[in-house]
Amino acid sequence: MTKPVIAVSTSTPTGSDAEDCANVVERAGGVPQFVLPGHKLPPSETLARIDGLLVSGGEDVHPREYGHEIDPKANVYPLPERDEVEIPLLKAAVAANLPVLCICRGFQALNVAMGGTLIQHLDGHRTVNKETGEQGFAFHRIYIAPGSKLAAVVGAGGFVRVNSWHHQGVREPQKSPRLMASAYALDDGLIEGLESPAHDWVIGVQFHPETPGGVPPHFERLFQGLVEWAARRKAALARV
Repeated sequence: MTKPVIAVSTSTPTGSDAEDCANVVERAGGVPQFVLPGHKLPPSETLARIDGLLVSGGEDVHPREYGHEIDPKANVYPLPERDEVEIPLLKAAVAANLPVLCICRGFQALNVAMGGTLIQHLDGHRTVNKETGEQGFAFHRIYIAPGSKLAAVVGAGGFVRVNSWHHQGVREPQKSPRLMASAYALDDGLIEGLESPAHDWVIGVQFHPETPGGVPPHFERLFQGLVEWAARRKAALARV
């Protein structure tokens, strides 16, 4: 059987988010296929061509996607063209029980697609050079709930140090009622992991497990798990 195709939803195929995600999908045995802003196929046709979905980091989700206006003090930089492709695709993928992994902006888009909202601005979850304005990773500790799917996939619950590069996020008031929190930041209680208890493999993380050296090596199992579930689904459909 051919390798499972993993759609990688991203803003551009040449950015580090896209390239790192594509590389780690390939290492896990999948075939990455980029889905970009302006993608013309309807979600149903896209799903017919893929076996799993990976939603990468990127620009902010536009607040109108969850019924809010942009807070003028929140430094929101949306990419509506990506929302128009990604939110419907996420909804369709979840409804079809497709294996889904969402990272950073993808984590936030998953929460929005399933009925949640977002905090439009947070401090302390990325670094900013005061002289150049250049942004970079911050690092902090999170707690992964034992017994969660996230803990089962990476092989351990408890405390772990992860990277962070975002300024929007989710706490309990913003969380979709259809999702379960599986990890929290220790310093401010921000949710760092989300998963669907009603689906086989729908997982989101606020940090960047695809970034080389950014998290402990065992987090690459997230991509291995995504590809394994996609292969399992592909084989099951082939038998029908």
